[in-house]
Amino acid sequence: MAKTDLIVGLDIGTTKICTVVGEVSPDGVDIVGIGSSPSTGLRKGVVVNIEQTVQSIKKALEEAELMAGCEIRSVYAGIAGSHIKGFNSHGVIAIKGGEVTKKDQERVIDAARAMHIPPDRDVIHTLPQEFIVDDQRGIADPLGMAGVRLEVKVHIVTGAVTSAQNIIRSCHRSGLDVADIVLESLASSKAVLSEEEREIGVALVDIGGGTTDLAIFGNNSIKHTAVIGLGGNNLTNDIAYGLRTPSVAAEEIKVRHGCALTDLIQSDEIVEVPSVGGRESRRLSRRVLAEICEPRCEEILALVDQELVRSGFKNVIAAGVVLTGGATQIQGMEELAEQIFDLPVRIGVPQGIGGLKDVVNSPKFATAVGLLIYGAEVEGGGEQRFRIRDDNMFSRILGRMRNWFKDAT
Repeated sequence: MAKTDLIVGLDIGTTKICTVVGEVSPDGVDIVGIGSSPSTGLRKGVVVNIEQTVQSIKKALEEAELMAGCEIRSVYAGIAGSHIKGFNSHGVIAIKGGEVTKKDQERVIDAARAMHIPPDRDVIHTLPQEFIVDDQRGIADPLGMAGVRLEVKVHIVTGAVTSAQNIIRSCHRSGLDVADIVLESLASSKAVLSEEEREIGVALVDIGGGTTDLAIFGNNSIKHTAVIGLGGNNLTNDIAYGLRTPSVAAEEIKVRHGCALTDLIQSDEIVEVPSVGGRESRRLSRRVLAEICEPRCEEILALVDQELVRSGFKNVIAAGVVLTGGATQIQGMEELAEQIFDLPVRIGVPQGIGGLKDVVNSPKFATAVGLLIYGAEVEGGGEQRFRIRDDNMFSRILGRMRNWFKDAT
C-alpha cells in the first residue's frame, strides 16, 4: 500500500504512546492499523527523556505497521502539557476592491496574531471563531462577500518552543516526519463531538494520564482552551500509597476495580491487592478503594468546573459536558461529573470512522483517532480552520533557538 494512501495519528501521552493508521475512503476514514506502547519518557504531557520516548514510539510504530501492512513515514502528532495557553484576539482590516478575497482573510488573521508573544513560546493554532463584515456578525466564511471592513475573532493557542521541539525531535529520531503538531484536546474533539454539540455549545474534558485538557465549543468554533496539571497518574499514585501496593499493580487495580463514587459499591465486593517486599497479597473491600479514588476524581472535576466558571461559558454550553481520555473509563466518573457540573454528561468514544472501529472503541483512543481525522481533513482539502499557521514549524523553532544563542553571546 502506498504511503500516500495512508494517514497516521501519533498520540504521545504520559502513560501510553498510540499510533493509529487510517485510509481515507469515500465515507470517511477507515482504521487499518493500531499500535500502543507504555510511555516512560514523559511527565505531565511533556517529554523529559527523549531516548525513552523514541523507544516507546518505535514499539507503537512497529505494531501499527505490522497490522496495517505498510511503512510509516509521516505522522500528525499531538501536543499537550501545562505549558499550553489559549487566549482570544481580534483583528481588523480594510477590504481591498470591495469584495472579500482569500488574501483578505489571511491578512485579517495575521492582524489578529500581531501581538507580543514571548520568545520562548510559539503559536500552535490560530482558530477563527467568527468573521464580521461591516458589522454583520456571525459569518463563518466571508469569501466573496461585499464590504469595506473585515474583522475576525480568533482563539490563539501557544505552547513552549522547547516542548514542541522535543516532540518533533523524538519523532525524527524514530524515523518519522511530522506533518503537523495538533493540540490534543482539539484532536479529541474531532473524534468524539457531533456537529450539533459544537453548534449549540459543549465542553470537552479529556482526562489523560498527566493532564486534564478542556476545550469549549459554541457556534461551531472554539471558544476557550485550558490545561489542568492533574490526571489519571495522580489517581494511580493515590491508590499505590493508600493501599501500599506497587505502582504497576495500582494502575491495574484502578483500571479493573476503580470507582469514582463510593455510593455505587456493594458492601460485599472484594479486591485482591498485591503487597510490596514479597509479602502475601491482601483482600480488601472495594469500598476502601472507592474512598481513595473519589476525593481525587472530585478534585480534578472541581478544578475543571472552576475553569468553566472562570471562562464565562458555563451557562451557554447547552449540550453539557463530554468526558473522554483513559481516566474516564473508571466506574462512576460520569455520575460524579453530573453532580459536580450540574450539567448533562456523557462519555465520548471515537465516532464516524470505519474499518477496525471496534478496536478503538474506547475513550483512551480519542486523541489518536482525532489526529487521524484532522489529518484526513487537511490532506483532503476540507476544512482547515485548525491549520492557519506556517507549515515548517521545526525550521521556525530552530531559527528561534539560534537567535537565543546569538543573544546569549
